Amino acid sequence: MIADDQVLVRDGLAALLDAAPDIEVVGQAGNGREALELVVVTDPDVVVMDIRMPEMDGLTATERLLGGSTPEGRPKVLVLTTFDLDEYVYEALGAGASGFLLKDSSAEDLMQAVRVVAGGDALLAPSVTRRLIAGFARRQRHERPQSEAAATLTPREADVLRLVARGMSNAEIAAELVVAEQTVKTHVGRILMKLGLRDRTQAVVFAYENGIVAP
Repeated sequence: MIADDQVLVRDGLAALLDAAPDIEVVGQAGNGREALELVVVTDPDVVVMDIRMPEMDGLTATERLLGGSTPEGRPKVLVLTTFDLDEYVYEALGAGASGFLLKDSSAEDLMQAVRVVAGGDALLAPSVTRRLIAGFARRQRHERPQSEAAATLTPREADVLRLVARGMSNAEIAAELVVAEQTVKTHVGRILMKLGLRDRTQAVVFAYENGIVAP
């Protein structure tokens, strides 16, 4: 489902995504309030959400859609915006968005982002990732003490989290640790459960905030 207040943008995104053989656009909304109503009707796997919209912005809609509930049965949210601003990135991640992509991205990047997010993974635009990590690097260690939750991780789970924070895929982590990919998936699932996180994006943020990895 697509939520954007500009009709031409919505129609363009819909035509682009519908052209992919494995993607179907099930609805379009002009603001956050319409998006929340349409989600109930269309039950999408992914909502491509703009930020600046009338009546209700995309960040508020994302928070209401995903906040205060378990992720099962909820759509994934991919924020797609013109505005590459840090406060939007942090708010979007805090609201539970699984991805953050800029509107100057290529068509293939957008389609791949939808696939990645739909598959339960997370995605950030490269420029956003670089600044996010740089922001953590500027913080002093005492400003981000390690949480008690991090201490519940086993040594192997901590290893997996460090590699996730380096941006490695499950297959790459499996090769690095010389284990089966399914074993890595199991570890990632346990990490998210123990730390109370929604997805890999939040796991990366957690790792940097708590000093588990250093930029």
